[in-house]
Order: sequence, then structure tokens, then C-alpha cells
Amino acid sequence: MLILRDQINQDLNLINNYFSVKVPDLITMKCSFYLPLAILSLVLVSCRKQEAKTISLNVSAGQSLQPAMTEIKKIYTQQQPNVSITYKFSSGGFLKDSIKQGETIDIFFTGGSEFLDDLQSKGFLFEKTRKHLLNNKLVLIVPKNSTGVSTFNDLSGKQVKTIAVGNFKTTSSGQHAETILTSLKILDLVKPKLLFSKVGFGAARFVETGQADAGIVYATDAINASQIKIVAIAPENSHSPSMYSVAILKASPHIPEAKEFIQFLESNQASAVFVKYGFAIARDDRARK
Repeated sequence: MLILRDQINQDLNLINNYFSVKVPDLITMKCSFYLPLAILSLVLVSCRKQEAKTISLNVSAGQSLQPAMTEIKKIYTQQQPNVSITYKFSSGGFLKDSIKQGETIDIFFTGGSEFLDDLQSKGFLFEKTRKHLLNNKLVLIVPKNSTGVSTFNDLSGKQVKTIAVGNFKTTSSGQHAETILTSLKILDLVKPKLLFSKVGFGAARFVETGQADAGIVYATDAINASQIKIVAIAPENSHSPSMYSVAILKASPHIPEAKEFIQFLESNQASAVFVKYGFAIARDDRARK
């Protein structure tokens, strides 16, 4: 037993001499080896946290989209917690002008193709991201208890004193209203009666609050007003199709995330929300490119 212990001691001495390290120091070496690994792990975790930082998307959208887009935002941010969405709702013309004046926007979504046409012609849109997603209808509305108005031609009658419409230049619904009245050859007759709203949905509010006897608005705006009724739908041949298109702005700092959000807007889940608020889903694949 003594001999064995002497042999072990001799072996340990040889090891110590060869490596110039005492056996107890092996513990220190082990700690010195693992400490940098621990620090590296903390750095990697920190990097992952930075990679998961919140991305904020700025979306300018037509006023008539507000109820649907507000609900869609709740759904999307639950599924994508690292993405926050900030909306700016107004008339398409106002939003277009703000973009041209340098406002940083990721996505522009509006009715009235002429607003996107203008931005596209001047190079503001990111190439091949423009899509036609939705359709809407133009309707004639009156107060809930009103009688005597059932067609667009009735607007020229004496019983109608005031007609609410969106601004002809800055709102898509107003532009459609002008086209409808012109097509029916009654624009000159009703011009003195027109009450203009800065945003399209405001025309429905004028009728709902009794400030106007009738109004020409999007069907989606009429659905969201409780004290009015729809008495007529504008003939399809009286105006150009009411299309809602979306595009990413070239100046967007978050183009990949913007593309993902637009993909969600095309999903069945988002489509169900749009239909709930009165929109029709665009089914023409050529128009959606």
C-alpha cells in the first residue's frame, strides 16, 4: 500500500513538472476556460434581444378604412408582437400631399386610384408592391325617418334642400359623387345644394345629424352610421369602379415588414374583417398585381 502511494506521488510530480502546473491549479484553469464561454453566452442572448426589437410601421389610410383597419391591427399585433402599427386616417388627397411633402410613411392604402397614380408617376412607390385589394359602392342616403327620396334624380327636387358629399378634389367618394351627378345630368341643378365634407365619412355624419337632407357616400360609411338609411345604389355605369389599393413607399425603412403586413391584408382572416364592414374583396388577379 505504501509502495502504491509513493508511485502515485511520483506520477503527480512528473505531471506537475512536465506541464509546470500544479494539480490543484487545474481547477483554476477550468474556471478560466468556462468564464469566457459564460460571457459569450450573455452577449449572444443580448444580441437576440436586440434582434427582437419592435418595428414600428406607419400606415396612411383612407378614412373609410378606419373601423376595419383598427380591428385588423389588433389581430395582427397579437400574432406579430414585435411589430407596432401607427395609423394616420384622412382623405386620400390629404395623405398623398403629406407624402409628397416628405412625411415618412411605410404603407399607403386608400380608395381613389388617382392618388396612387400620382405618387407612382413621381417615383414615390416601391416597385411592384401596388395591389388592388378592395371594392366599395356609392350609395344615396337620407335620415332614417325621411320619406320622398328614393332615387338620385330626386335630389333635384324641391324637397331636398341640402346634399352632403365629400370634397370633389381631395376625397375619393367626393370625386365619385361628382361623376355620378354629372352622368345623371343633374350636377348643375344640385350644385347650390351641395354641402362639402373634408373627409368622405363626414358626409354621412351631416345626414345623420340632420345638417343635410341627403348624401352620396361609400356604402361602408353608411353601414357605420345608425341614424340613416340607404335608399339607392349608384348605377355601375355612372362612375368608375371604386377601388381600394395599397402600396409600399420607396422611402420606407421597413420594407420587409411592410410586405408582410400587406400579405396579411390579403389573408382570409383580414378579408373577413373587411367584409364585416361592407367592403367587397377584389377577385381580379390582374388588378391585384
